[in-house]
Amino acid sequence: MNGPARIVIYHTSDIHAKLAFGQRLASIVEPGTLLVDSGDALAGSSVFYVANEEVIDELSMAPYAAMAVGNREFHYLHPLFLARANKLRAPLVCSNLIDLRGRTPVFQRELTLDAMGTRVRVLALLVPQYRTRSGWESIFGWRFLSPDAALGELLGANGSNGPQGPLLHTPPIPTIVLSHLGLAADRELAAKWPAISAILGGHSHETLSQPEMVNNIPIAHTGAYAAHVGRLELSVDNGVARLASYQLLPLVPAETEEARERLRDGAQP
Repeated sequence: MNGPARIVIYHTSDIHAKLAFGQRLASIVEPGTLLVDSGDALAGSSVFYVANEEVIDELSMAPYAAMAVGNREFHYLHPLFLARANKLRAPLVCSNLIDLRGRTPVFQRELTLDAMGTRVRVLALLVPQYRTRSGWESIFGWRFLSPDAALGELLGANGSNGPQGPLLHTPPIPTIVLSHLGLAADRELAAKWPAISAILGGHSHETLSQPEMVNNIPIAHTGAYAAHVGRLELSVDNGVARLASYQLLPLVPAETEEARERLRDGAQP
């Protein structure tokens, strides 16, 4: 009789164009596992475009399978947003952003990926830049959904804490959310949406040595500036995922990270 399946997902977030991590990351990630990013890997912003993103070469060294759209990947102007996406090897994912004009796709709303022989559904959430049906929609052509509205659409009403309980997939597969909402918002999502298997978060630059458990859902944050990568191992039985183990692994030597901290605090190198 076969036991539960095992899947391993590596994740980063908020790299913010830091360099010198790609080769080490590539050496850490095991074959067959998933490597994902929860947003803000680039140097640009929603209004500022950087033509030469050096960090893209670093990202290309590692086998990323998906990257969430963060504030640094998103751009209000579709041609610049698309230009960023075309430079990245891994597909961008954003589940709560809709293009109202049907232009060349920049991202996917969800992905289904293989992790060690098990299918995994990947969703991603970005902090809305303006309210749904705001006047900005007619200017830029983007509609931002609230995270709850997007999850309600993609998971169904039974995916929330409703009277009918968690959503059952047919066949059931784990659902991973790459969240660029911040830790406080991630806690609220986990409390409302038990159909989620794990939340891999970013945006608030918090580093958790072990995941927080909310509603039996692990919430993992690796911090910022390519200092760490997280290794999340899940045990999956009949589509239900449970945390098996977690490691927060360093991507840069300790002395390098200390120098980064001094620079961020305004001290001289």
